[in-house]
Amino acid sequence: MEVLQSHVKREDNTLLAITHLSQLLHYVTGCGGFIVPLVLWLATRNDVEGMNEHGKSIINFQLSLLLYIVISIPAILLFGLGILSLIFLGIVGFVLPIVNAVKAANGEAPSQFLTIRFIS
Repeated sequence: MEVLQSHVKREDNTLLAITHLSQLLHYVTGCGGFIVPLVLWLATRNDVEGMNEHGKSIINFQLSLLLYIVISIPAILLFGLGILSLIFLGIVGFVLPIVNAVKAANGEAPSQFLTIRFIS
């Protein structure tokens, strides 16, 4: 007699919200806002329901922010438009993880505002 083990994913909206809020570590450590969510996503994407979708969303958002920041730095020489875009990106980079954490806690899909899909 052979016993097959089925892998059941658990529903953990709190972990999803914490993963989104861990993006705010950029404001404390500089690079932790990318590394910590990446590690959480890679460690639990097969165990937690919805983690794969939320983790991809977080990584795509962080890579998109990095690309926009790199583009904005030379744009500073262009009538200061880069400074305005850096301020806007700083606000979006702070607010959107909080909005997505609330959505994750409620069991909703994450917002994809300004996000380029690098990982699909």
